[in-house]
Amino acid sequence: MKYILISGGVISGIGKGIFASSLGLLLKTIGLRVTAIKIDPYMNIDAGTMSPIEHGEVFVLNDGGEVDLDLGNYERFLDITLTKDNNITTGKIYQKVINEERKGDYLGKTVQVVPHVTDAMQEWIERVAAIPVDESGEKPDVCIIELGGTVGDIESAPFVEAMRQFQFRVGYKNFALGHVSLVPIIGPVGEQKSKPTQATIRELRSLGLSADLIACRCSTTLDNDVQNKISMFCHVGKDQVLSVRDVSSTYHVPLLIREQGVLDFLRKRLDLDSINISSAQIEKGETLLKQWTKLTIDHDRLSQPVIIALVGKYTNLQDSYLSVKKSLEHSGLRCERKLILKWIEASYLEAEYEKEGPEKYRESWEDLKSADGILVPGGFGTRGTEGKIAAARYARENKVPYLGICLGLQVAVIEFARNVCGLEAANSEELDKNAIHQVVVNMPEISTTHLGGTMRLGLRSTIFQNGTESWSTIRKLYENAQSISKDDHHVVERHRHRYEVNPAHVSMFEAKGLHFVGRDETGERMEIMELKDHPFFIGTQFHPEYLSRPLKPSPPFLGFVMASAEFSKKSVLKSKPKTNGISETHNQF
Repeated sequence: MKYILISGGVISGIGKGIFASSLGLLLKTIGLRVTAIKIDPYMNIDAGTMSPIEHGEVFVLNDGGEVDLDLGNYERFLDITLTKDNNITTGKIYQKVINEERKGDYLGKTVQVVPHVTDAMQEWIERVAAIPVDESGEKPDVCIIELGGTVGDIESAPFVEAMRQFQFRVGYKNFALGHVSLVPIIGPVGEQKSKPTQATIRELRSLGLSADLIACRCSTTLDNDVQNKISMFCHVGKDQVLSVRDVSSTYHVPLLIREQGVLDFLRKRLDLDSINISSAQIEKGETLLKQWTKLTIDHDRLSQPVIIALVGKYTNLQDSYLSVKKSLEHSGLRCERKLILKWIEASYLEAEYEKEGPEKYRESWEDLKSADGILVPGGFGTRGTEGKIAAARYARENKVPYLGICLGLQVAVIEFARNVCGLEAANSEELDKNAIHQVVVNMPEISTTHLGGTMRLGLRSTIFQNGTESWSTIRKLYENAQSISKDDHHVVERHRHRYEVNPAHVSMFEAKGLHFVGRDETGERMEIMELKDHPFFIGTQFHPEYLSRPLKPSPPFLGFVMASAEFSKKSVLKSKPKTNGISETHNQF
């Protein structure tokens, strides 16, 4: 097994996850099987209870693991399936060591950070790195390990020490270190500064680790003189200093670093040619490289826009909806449309906000009305929900394509209950425990006192109902994507929720035209909602964004973008979009 550790310096959020994913993708293009591990040095057991505004989205895996968003990057780039153990936290490690101490595994010993905690970290990595991540069932050849945070942080010190020991445990030819650092541009002349990178490499070396690759993040291509200076003062060859400039899309990063010879370096440094790779794997890797190259070319050629309004409550940090954003990009590429994403804070759409912030209220409604499609993603709590309900109503009444995910399905049901079924006091138990008509209720098996890991999580089946074969758009989308066959009526997707549509009201909804075309195995839990007399009005209780891939878009997202593109053709007198869309800004990953 070969291991590549990715660390970061100067600042956090510098793009270690994208760099790690890009290296993994390149290794796959030469036929290697790759897995990935993310180390997060916080004390939380997992990311499940962390605020999206502070830490970005919570990504959910097949086994129900609530993990860091970088595991989503790994799965999307590498097209692999990871487990919750691929996300290591300080909380998990200390919990494991304490449990073993209580069982008597360390009987007679004083349990210490070194060696007991650091040994537990190394053993965890070796165990998880050997888990198959694709349909072949074969063990991976290479494991990419991303160390979260910044080198020098107090909380990451035990992990750095564990990695210092680990390099000797596995041997020189089996361990390499890539360090991602910031090269800021200072002053009116735009001078690139190498001192921060020199400092962070010096810090790394003082801790017993030496970088084999230095990925220099900069807004522009690294100057030759600066590259030479970093090479000289950081004790690496010039070919080991990579210029990772800002690009229009993160999809460009693998090809950007490939052009700089990173694969040739890793071949020699890790003796990759000693790994036995089948001809089928080599051919598969070559095909992947061609597909990815075409993907980046297609991305840059897109010109005809499709405008999507994302109505959420965490829009101040766009990483809160990272998988949703990426899924829309995947579908936009397939539909050959340039994605213009308008971020709308749900609270600004609420009637009571008109007095508090009339300008934002007006601008938000203008953005919503100028969109080709409206998407309401998942979320928790009461803030902004009335704005989401208003957005769902506008989409339903004006025949604008609508996709609701998790809470997005629930608010569409509430809106339908109020304005079509006449239940004016309809609400969710989450939002109003005293509501007269609770059309969305807490699932009976879910804890109401403990929050961490207690939701309905992970891969679950959804069964399409009889009678939907001829008209259901969402069913046809899954059939066309070969996610289901005409003889197989179920599809599997990842879930993350603790509330569901109240089964007691379902017959009333369906009598009024809101159909639940997909349900769980019992038929009592509503999974997919669809309006029959609408171009595209669909809600899913599951989160289809978690399984979307750049080369394999999620069927609900693909259908939504296709419908939005068709709506765009029919629209007239639409306002010109503002220049704040995804495709109109550099993606500073």
